[in-house]
Amino acid sequence: MILAKFLRSFIRQGELTLIDAHGVSHRMGDPTSGPSVVVRLHDPSLHRKLWMNPRLYTGEAYMDGTMTIEQGSVYDLLDLIGRNVGEDFMGTWDAITLRLRQLWRGLAQANPRGRAQKHVAHHYDLSDQLYAMFLDPDRQYSCAYFSEPGMSLEEAQEAKKRHIAAKLRLAPGQHVLDIGSGWGGMALYLARVAGVRVTGITLSKEQYRVACRRAEEAGLNDRVDFQLRDYREVTQVFDRIVSVGMFEHVGTPHYRQFFRKMHELLADDGVALLHTIVHRDPPSNTNPWIRKYIFPGGYCPALSEILPVTERSGLWVTDLEVLRLHYAKTLRHWRDRFLANWDEAAALYDERFCRMWEYYLAASEMTFRHQGQIVAQIQLTKSIDALPLTRDYMAEWEAAHGAGRPHDRRLKSVG
Repeated sequence: MILAKFLRSFIRQGELTLIDAHGVSHRMGDPTSGPSVVVRLHDPSLHRKLWMNPRLYTGEAYMDGTMTIEQGSVYDLLDLIGRNVGEDFMGTWDAITLRLRQLWRGLAQANPRGRAQKHVAHHYDLSDQLYAMFLDPDRQYSCAYFSEPGMSLEEAQEAKKRHIAAKLRLAPGQHVLDIGSGWGGMALYLARVAGVRVTGITLSKEQYRVACRRAEEAGLNDRVDFQLRDYREVTQVFDRIVSVGMFEHVGTPHYRQFFRKMHELLADDGVALLHTIVHRDPPSNTNPWIRKYIFPGGYCPALSEILPVTERSGLWVTDLEVLRLHYAKTLRHWRDRFLANWDEAAALYDERFCRMWEYYLAASEMTFRHQGQIVAQIQLTKSIDALPLTRDYMAEWEAAHGAGRPHDRRLKSVG
């Protein structure tokens, strides 16, 4: 069986038992050095598909039930693969078409205005109940910041907002633009804690609806204005700009336009903070399963694709911080919460959707544990002297706003 030979060529840590569609077992690896997983295939066509393009068909087979896990979980399977091949897991077809996919990846990442909204709706306009099942009450759908051991998800998400606010060096009365404002948590936090005015923009109708309701309930309508708008349509100048978890949806063909727009919208003495997933290796392609089922048009860039564009836009990179395993820990919390609410999710959608979402959360965690993905926080200014010469102001702001003190667990839920 060619698939078994392919798997046996790299499985060294842990043990994988593959039961093919004819009932024949193929065992490989070492059970004393990692997880032991038993996988059964129910469709003979998977013998070829998983050899040719495992990054696409592993997820599809698990979703469709044509591949089942008889010992362990899909997380254990992906962990086993990640431990053994890291960033290099690709089949024969993957390897053959790698250069071709690199040539047309710009087309796959194209996000003009109408298409961008369609891509956003595909993921973010799902049922509000779904996101309530696994996110924290403030509905932060981006990497948390585990600044202290033993932090809960709620505490780590609060720490993330505080960490970002510190880098913006906020002052009361400033006007902040939040690009990709989601369900409004970051904008409401900045307005409440720093006394600034915030304009939040999103392309998700569902997120916009919830964010507007939250601003009204919090009594912050006079300081927070949410808009259903593309960043390319904004014309006003802002003292501060923040964008958290949105840049992954911009696409490489639009990077120059994005940073030129940021330069245009930022005051001469302004500060911007971009929080985005990146990867440590050279420019690559979005995982085909993720692109097809989860984030159409999405792409997590290499830093080498971002920094040259910021240089040409006239912006200074004044600080860059890399968060390594913080997102892996975040995704672990999300997956545990989703699995605990499986029956509710299945009633809302169906079992196939639940398997898809479980695979998405597990595969995403593995990219941060084994496949070179990280999170970067990039601070940008138009002027070389817009900020103090040392980073002390960041630590001072965080200390003054709760870092190192008992965490406030009384977060207001969006539900």
